[in-house]
Amino acid sequence: MEKNIKEEFISTLSHEIRTPLTSIKGFAQTMLSSWDMLDDNKKKEFLEIILNQSKRLINLVENVLNVAKIDSNSSNIILSKVDINKITTNCINLIKIANSDFEFCADLSKSELYSLCDSDKTQQILLNILDNAVKYSINSKKIEIKTNNKNDFNVISIKNFGNYIEEDKIEKIFEKFYRIDSYIQSTTQGSGLGLYIAKSLIEKMQGKIEVKSSKEDKFVEFLIYLPIYEIEKLTKNIGV
Repeated sequence: MEKNIKEEFISTLSHEIRTPLTSIKGFAQTMLSSWDMLDDNKKKEFLEIILNQSKRLINLVENVLNVAKIDSNSSNIILSKVDINKITTNCINLIKIANSDFEFCADLSKSELYSLCDSDKTQQILLNILDNAVKYSINSKKIEIKTNNKNDFNVISIKNFGNYIEEDKIEKIFEKFYRIDSYIQSTTQGSGLGLYIAKSLIEKMQGKIEVKSSKEDKFVEFLIYLPIYEIEKLTKNIGV
């Protein structure tokens, strides 16, 4: 069974790599062979396609490299005091650039929230989940983001609408080789590595991630729990 899943993953990954490469090659060849016949608007359109497909390919390669680091336990985690509201706001501003047609509704805690985590890895996780929320929104252009604290954790909620995940599939979406028919295998593109990477990094920072979903209300909510910053925990982790 595991062999079949891995073979399917390799097949999917090969397809995901081949698709942007084919686009990049095709549009580059068209521009080289027909440069004088293309007007400036068409040249710009082709260059934008090449740029977007290049970004897609880079993201895919980075995901594969991240998985390799995680599986070999060589993913370096640098713990520090991170302002959760600030890093969440920064990630929202970044995701807006590529998704200007979406409404990102932020309801951030009025209290200061500081976590003991890796700033770069936390940004990677948040951008991954936000991008995921955009991809799998159906008939909705609204994403809700909230922050608060609960017990020993600061919590970041990212919620999209128009789709849902069946309860018995929720845990499986974080598996490296698993793909869900109704959610992961929708009309969107992807290798299915992002959520595995996000969960792995969160757990390496002593956090956790949960998913809530409703078929009736058609929403998917990711809840990211990161440990509250305490100086005692920091000195313990760095061996002081």
